[in-house]
Amino acid sequence: MSLERDWPLFGLHIDTPRLSMTYPRDEDLGALNLVAAEGIHDPAVMPFDIPWTDAPPEERPRNSLQYWWGLRAGWRPRDWHLVVVVWVDGRVVGSQDLLATDFAVRREVSTGSWLGQAYQGRGIGMEMRAAMLHLAFAGLGADRAVSAAFETNAASLGVSRALGYVENGIDIKAPRGVPMRQIRLLLTRQAWENNRRQDIQIQGLEPCLAMFGADEKGG
Repeated sequence: MSLERDWPLFGLHIDTPRLSMTYPRDEDLGALNLVAAEGIHDPAVMPFDIPWTDAPPEERPRNSLQYWWGLRAGWRPRDWHLVVVVWVDGRVVGSQDLLATDFAVRREVSTGSWLGQAYQGRGIGMEMRAAMLHLAFAGLGADRAVSAAFETNAASLGVSRALGYVENGIDIKAPRGVPMRQIRLLLTRQAWENNRRQDIQIQGLEPCLAMFGADEKGG
């Protein structure tokens, strides 16, 4: 209980009929590393801006722990990066991110995620993104959500389009030293409202609002 009092994100829960998402404790980070070790994507294709999955298997778990711990240590209301663990049937299957800079003024968030290969192709990726968008718009009062995916990442682009995002430009990235086209995507609050779900529940948000730079719930 003292952890939740002093770092209220530990009490944050987002639930849908298909999955749950929680702020990770250290044992959950270990479970995430095990899922990542089993594979996230075809090694021939890199879906991430930063090719963290290319690290040697013996180094990747430590790298990931340092990254996750660093996000916790560096959290500020004006610059935050939320990572949650995704649970399906009591099992960790992946993670979903929500991040923002100057959220109190800009009301814009970005999302990112990864899902173990064994759990892909079941609609889980869309469900976890929908849950995080509910936190952003209904919980925090966001006005815009942005995302991006390489043009070769049909699954991620399909999720974005199904949830109401529209294309918003192109960037060139080179995660493995080769230029790749990355499509930027935008979801406005109105577009989200048009498909707003009533079956997603958020618990434990109130004590966290100041950490997000959100003075009140979005409604």
